[in-house]
Amino acid sequence: MIRVGYRAQKTGVIYADTNAKYNMQQAAANGIKVGVYFFSSAVNEAEAIEEADWVADFIADYSITYPVAFDCEGFNTSESRQKSMTKAERTDVAVAFLQEIYDKGYTPMFYAACSELTNNSQWNIASLEKSFRPMIVELRKFKKQATNPFAICVERQNGYRYRYDMNVFPGDNAENYEMIERVIKSILWVVGGFKIYLGGHDGIVKKMQEVFSLNGTRKFDVDFMSRVYDKPFEVIACSLQDVPSSVEASLPAGGHLEGCRIGFDAGGSDRKVSAVVNGEVIHSEEVVWFPKVNEDPDYHYAGILDSFRRAAAKMPRVDAIGVSSAGIYIDNEVRVASLFIKVPQDLFDEKVRNMYIRAAKEIGDVPLTVANDGDVTALAGALSLKDGRVLGIAMGTSEAVGYVNKDGNLNGWLSELAFVPVDYNKGAMVDEWSGDYGCGVKYFSQDSVIKLAGFAGIELDENASPAEKLKVVQELMKEHDPRAKEIYENIGVYLGYSIAYYAEFYDIKYLLLLGRVTSGEGGDIIIAKANEVLKSEFPEYKDITIMMPDEWTRRVGQSIAAASLPETK
Repeated sequence: MIRVGYRAQKTGVIYADTNAKYNMQQAAANGIKVGVYFFSSAVNEAEAIEEADWVADFIADYSITYPVAFDCEGFNTSESRQKSMTKAERTDVAVAFLQEIYDKGYTPMFYAACSELTNNSQWNIASLEKSFRPMIVELRKFKKQATNPFAICVERQNGYRYRYDMNVFPGDNAENYEMIERVIKSILWVVGGFKIYLGGHDGIVKKMQEVFSLNGTRKFDVDFMSRVYDKPFEVIACSLQDVPSSVEASLPAGGHLEGCRIGFDAGGSDRKVSAVVNGEVIHSEEVVWFPKVNEDPDYHYAGILDSFRRAAAKMPRVDAIGVSSAGIYIDNEVRVASLFIKVPQDLFDEKVRNMYIRAAKEIGDVPLTVANDGDVTALAGALSLKDGRVLGIAMGTSEAVGYVNKDGNLNGWLSELAFVPVDYNKGAMVDEWSGDYGCGVKYFSQDSVIKLAGFAGIELDENASPAEKLKVVQELMKEHDPRAKEIYENIGVYLGYSIAYYAEFYDIKYLLLLGRVTSGEGGDIIIAKANEVLKSEFPEYKDITIMMPDEWTRRVGQSIAAASLPETK
């Protein structure tokens, strides 16, 4: 975050930071993503708007990825021109700045010390925290009002495609650009892909070609998808009738229980392996390891192979190997995975990409299937329910998701819903990694609990880890603290609206909810509130069953599901 300017505390004159242009230029030259902030001493809303306009003019020629922040400090000091202002007046000034920045097309952000925000001590939080604008509500309103047909098609590996049709407004309409960008973003992270076909409105197509480029606001998405699919990312202009149709996959993975199988679950703190014979776990063990802090891929390989061999030793033979692991896998190759986050890129390409394939060959020439752990969790739920159409959402450090279709198979989608926008509000929380706003990771993870705790007046130790902060709220929930209950009710509201949005893309019969955020009574409250939203706002989805994993799924389901992934010869 680069300071671009400030308004002098005494005189009220606006000045540019003497190092701002140099810092912006050097960041651009070195490929560093940039956000900016302005130090305000505005005493009324007119001055705040003046500041925001000044900032927008200053940064107009630069690529801004991260938010534009409002910073106001020292307002109680004797030399400050803001000293006589009330909390309400000061908050109105901040809101005016943030709104003007939003109207200029940037993501606004409010910056302050935690002590200033706790219990509304120096700012009115309710005024600063703009209301949740559910993506599904805004999308439905948009589609109802728009009149002209428009088509989006995203292509991924092996010629698989996903097409989405909707209406847009005629002419040069800013609402078109905002909504279509959000929808494309959603489809990319739901389905995955490296090629986008657009047709029906030349202006929208041109704008999206700018946005979804290595120089555009969605540079992160472009770069990520290029790496996942090993293809250059493209946005292709078409006539409406030439936008390709959907070509979907239903991958025959999962539910195969015959024979002697290895089920392997690669976690961030331990690796679990099971020997499964005809659907029964005959041996299972966990081994502590530290993959996320190890730079040497040989360490990871040795651990994986050791687990494979331990399970193989418990069976007369090995007929198949199934692997469950966080990350993105295509044709059993590792494309992106947090387990290998410390491995240098050159070693990743050489030794990590085909790591599971190499390790399996050491065991024998047997079928291998590697799948995202979210998909495997959903598959475990489907096996337990003896049914399909299962969407699994794990709320923990992030939002992890998997899906099993009506046939009990995987569909080959990314299902990385952590990066799917669920809040249309540009002032929503920003994901630090992607630099985007309103994405699921900030609503269905421990980050959401921590944010809402501050709004509820719950003081958390700034030095505590996110997991420790979550435990504080969970302990308050055990004591039936109404503030903690409110937190989980809010998450439930978020979830209810987001389920309706996810249902734009997934055919959902069961929603399997798990993860540390859902532990205890808080999970029950989330489910109850989400059900309320679905029943009152989206009656067409009122029959979706939201549930926690049963004992079988928690105890052995994951191991069996992983082992059942490959189909034997």
